[in-house]
Amino acid sequence: MRRRAVTTDDGQGRGPGAALVTIGAFARLSRLSAKALRRYDELGLLPPALVDPVNGYRYYDPAQVRAARLVAWLRRIGMPLARIREVIALEPGAAAAAIRVYWARVEAETAARRDLAAFLIDQLSTEDVMTSVGTLGIRYAAGTDTGAVRETNQDAVYAGARLLAVADGFGAGGAGASTAAIEALKPLAPGAVPAAELLNSLHDAAERAAHAVRDAVAASAAPEESGTTLTAMVWTGSQLGLVHIGDSRAYLLRGGELFRMTHDHSVVQSMIDDGSLTEEEAFSHPQRAMLLKVLSGEGTSGSGPDLDVRDALPGDRYLLCSDGLSAVVDGGELARVLAGADGPGTAVRELIALAGAAGAPDNVACAVADVVEL
Repeated sequence: MRRRAVTTDDGQGRGPGAALVTIGAFARLSRLSAKALRRYDELGLLPPALVDPVNGYRYYDPAQVRAARLVAWLRRIGMPLARIREVIALEPGAAAAAIRVYWARVEAETAARRDLAAFLIDQLSTEDVMTSVGTLGIRYAAGTDTGAVRETNQDAVYAGARLLAVADGFGAGGAGASTAAIEALKPLAPGAVPAAELLNSLHDAAERAAHAVRDAVAASAAPEESGTTLTAMVWTGSQLGLVHIGDSRAYLLRGGELFRMTHDHSVVQSMIDDGSLTEEEAFSHPQRAMLLKVLSGEGTSGSGPDLDVRDALPGDRYLLCSDGLSAVVDGGELARVLAGADGPGTAVRELIALAGAAGAPDNVACAVADVVEL
């Protein structure tokens, strides 16, 4: 048996104390089956209070009922075992907050999968969409700046005719991580990716980036604490494929209105999602930089990058940026600059200047692309 058995005899021939109940009685109290209780015990989620060393009978404290029901409900919402162990060890308030963060992330990931499902349905329902190469092109520019506070620049950016990418490194190996992530995507840049293969290409590229980041930070002082965000777009001629992990962002300016295309994988964003924090409060929240999903020396955290495909229209203007810009410049100012700039190069220069005017507490990287008719 895994655990050390505890005797049930008090030296006077009596069995377990009156406060403890058998597994059958506890099953009735907790409204769970004995089979479920044995399973939770085997998984280390709900060990009995006492195990008879002779016959192996399990005895439970009635005070464990609340924990038993909580474990059962957390399993029903799909929470991983490792996370359940953490949650049930917390005080009620902290446990509630942890469940709120978990569920907000589940909903965000479900929304991303829903968008992918809709794309696949459209692709499989309309044959000519699968083969169209379109008659559109992009004009692009990119830039980065160390900022006013940091001594080194761990941001990396790339803009080309087929690929736009921004990565924000962190930790001792951050600069190498961000560069490695973008370099891993560059095989997508030389030629057009057929629309039918776009999702597969993005998935493969994301895996290459994850491996590249692990290799890049392996020799750093703390590889497990080093990594990078990654937000990138691949141009197919009529559509843009998006790969995203972390809190760098992608925006679309269409018809004079600015839309945010990505969902931050951060603690603060999860609090916004569950209603415990407003966008205004998040802007200055002390935990703004705490991320839930990244590419790191420990591999891809969470369920991996978000993947999406978007139709492009003539006149669209796209912005990819690190949080060195989005964390200090609000959406209204981003929209104003993007709408007024006479080209991608001007937009990049003005956006970096905006970050500087706001104090530039972090590295800044951004790429801007315009969709034009050929």
